Amino acid sequence: MRVVILGCGRLGSQVANALDRQGNEVSVIDVDPDAFRRLGAGFSGVKITGLGFDRETLLKSGIELADAFVAVARGDNHNIVSALVARNVFRVPRVVARIYDPERARLYWSMGILTIAPVTWGTNQILAYLSYAQSREIMTLGQAEVRLYEVECPPKLVGRSVGELEVPQEVKVVSVIRRGRASLATSGMVLETGDFLFVAVKSDYVERFEEMMRG
Repeated sequence: MRVVILGCGRLGSQVANALDRQGNEVSVIDVDPDAFRRLGAGFSGVKITGLGFDRETLLKSGIELADAFVAVARGDNHNIVSALVARNVFRVPRVVARIYDPERARLYWSMGILTIAPVTWGTNQILAYLSYAQSREIMTLGQAEVRLYEVECPPKLVGRSVGELEVPQEVKVVSVIRRGRASLATSGMVLETGDFLFVAVKSDYVERFEEMMRG
């Protein structure tokens, strides 16, 4: 896979190094040449100094043949403009952008650009911890219509079946981790102390799900 990454900060450099170790062809763009030090001596990809929305810079990165473009520069505007150029001008199949502003993140997601919104994710994590200490939201799916929770089995559910926790079209237990081993959940599985559940919940049912866990 050929990947162009805009931004060589902590996140961009980690993604670049991980993809490079997997044997992918990686190009990294950053306005600051000193930022490339984060990649380390073992990085075998291409380093380009410049702006992510500059045509010549993008051509040097090999974007015309890229399978994916990842925009994780410091500013939202830089990431947004670069992601739009990658998608609309160079027709890169997969475009991902980090956008701190939640409203803009939703807008660009609706335009076909996958967005990472750290503020929204962090807010949801904090609220999850505050509302119920034994559960946490670990990811959202689609445009956040479905949320995936990791739940430590509360005492009131011990001895009950997975099916008793599920609500058709609203709550689905996906997997159970028991004594360090994961298995796909079945409705007849009886829950035990120490189990961790991975539960998919429709967003409009989250409050009732949290009440179920607390009540």
